[in-house]
Amino acid sequence: MKALILVGGFGTRLRPLTLSFPKPLVDFANKPMILHQIEALKAVGVDEVVLAINYQPEVMLNFLKDFEAKLEIKITCSQETEPMGTAGPLALARDKLVDGSGEPFFVLNSDVISEYPLREMVEFHKAHGGEASIMVTKVDEPSKYGVVVMDETTGKVEKFVEKPKLFVGNKINAGIYLLNPSVLDKIELRPTSIEKETFPKIAAAQGLYAMVLPGFWMDIGQPKDYITGLRLYLDSLRKKSPAKLTTGAHIVGNVLVDETAKIGEGCLIGPDVAIGPGCVVESGVRLSRCTVMRGARIKKHACVSSSIVGWHSTVGQWARIENMTILGEDVHVGDEIYTNGGVVLPHKEIKSNILKPEIVM
Repeated sequence: MKALILVGGFGTRLRPLTLSFPKPLVDFANKPMILHQIEALKAVGVDEVVLAINYQPEVMLNFLKDFEAKLEIKITCSQETEPMGTAGPLALARDKLVDGSGEPFFVLNSDVISEYPLREMVEFHKAHGGEASIMVTKVDEPSKYGVVVMDETTGKVEKFVEKPKLFVGNKINAGIYLLNPSVLDKIELRPTSIEKETFPKIAAAQGLYAMVLPGFWMDIGQPKDYITGLRLYLDSLRKKSPAKLTTGAHIVGNVLVDETAKIGEGCLIGPDVAIGPGCVVESGVRLSRCTVMRGARIKKHACVSSSIVGWHSTVGQWARIENMTILGEDVHVGDEIYTNGGVVLPHKEIKSNILKPEIVM
């Protein structure tokens, strides 16, 4: 089987992290976002993944070379010269996706994190015999999204309603699809939207079915949702493979610590924390609802909450980092500094307090 991951553009919503790496390579729960998807695809028998990309393909491919060998899966790129929307990339990658076997292929949005029940999706697709399957997820505020109106018993999709003013349903497109190759005949090679153009056509021909996603779902393309996504992901790990979580007297709730990270005496870590490879957390540190990425150092008695500490950054002694502060790569926060929602670009040194959310260039 084959799969296409829609990688797209510059990842502006996750800056300053995406100034150092393309968004799919930004760490989430101690591994690049896109690796969560590639591993899930490999587990259901996908042997080739095509990345639809219009930005830094060399960086992506060089980085993923190691994983190709490790996971024994072929990873290639289909490069756009102009942004092609969400359907255009399928037409562009047509030759890579169609191999004459007639097998359906997966399409995933690279920002989405979930439990990826792809095996169930394959079974669902075979059972209904339609042309396309999409995953939908229930949300509390459907008015912010495109809502999928469907038959609750068969899953057949009736229509899509973009940001409805009146309640029509609470299920939204989760960005995970399984499509027959014939779908490609309905997509022209131009910038076009799969949600607004392709799917409504298939639904009108009675060929589109929706499966309700079990478990959690989050689009982690922006910092607030990234932090929420981490909580949901760790929660799911607690249920499915609790042995992967770290335990100990200094741990509260769900915490993921890479085995190469060093944690000092008298720390209190958790809930909802990920500490990456090679990190050093000195004694007396307090961490909650945060990610500390590869090679970062948190010095004695510092406190980090609801924030992201980028690769190889340092947080000084007794410093306090909170309220969606995001430190880009190689940022150094001085001792006893307070930052309240500061967004700090890479390679900066912070010597004075950031009292209200602002961008530090």
